[in-house]
Amino acid sequence: MTDELPELRASDTDRERVAERLREAVAEGRLDMEEFQERLDATYKARTYGELEPVTRDLPDPAGPAAAPAQASGSGAWAERIGGAGTSAGGVAIMSGFSRKGMWTVPRRFNCFALCGGGEVDLREAKFEAPEVVVNCVAIMGGVDVIVPPGVEVVVRGIGVMGGFDERLGDEPPEPGAPRVIVTGFAFWGGVGVKRKISRAEKRRLKEEKERRKGLEK
Repeated sequence: MTDELPELRASDTDRERVAERLREAVAEGRLDMEEFQERLDATYKARTYGELEPVTRDLPDPAGPAAAPAQASGSGAWAERIGGAGTSAGGVAIMSGFSRKGMWTVPRRFNCFALCGGGEVDLREAKFEAPEVVVNCVAIMGGVDVIVPPGVEVVVRGIGVMGGFDERLGDEPPEPGAPRVIVTGFAFWGGVGVKRKISRAEKRRLKEEKERRKGLEK
C-alpha cells in the first residue's frame, strides 16, 4: 500500500492481498477471531488505498528481507521440479471449495482459507518455486486436504482448537534433493489432512510394469 496516493482506488486484487495477510496473522497468533472478522469486513468495504492501509499497519511484513533467487538444488528428477515462479498464491473457500492440482508451481508460501467449505492442495504433479515451501492452512468449520508425493520431506506444525491436523505420511524417508514442505496454520472446528499418495501417472506406470512382468513370466 502507498502513503503517497491514499485516494487511489483499490482493486479486488489489492483487497484480497490484505485479506490474505489477515489470515496469515490469525494463523501466527497475532489476531484473535474477533479482530480478524472486524478487519476483514473493513478490507472488503475499503474503496481506496488510504482505507486499506490502516488494516495491516500494526502487522509485520510477511516477506521480510528480499529472498534470494530460487536455486534448483535438487538432484536427478527433483532438480527439474525445483525453480521458477509460483503460479498460484493461495486458495479461498467460503461456503464453497477450491482445488489446486495437476501441473502447477507451488510458491515459497501458499496460503489457503476454508470457512464452512473445503479445499484441496495436491502437490503430486507440481513443481516448487524453492527447495523449501510453506503451505499455510486456516480451516474454520471447514477442511483442507494437502496431498504430497512420495520422497518429499514434510513437516506439520499446525494448531487445532476443537479441530486438528491429521497427518498420514508413514515412515518413508525423504529422497535426496527432494523439496521440503512445511504445513502450518490453524484449525477451529475444522481439520487439515496431510497425506502421501502417488500420482495417477505413477499408478498407471506401476500397473503397466506389473502387467509387463506377468507377460514375461508366462
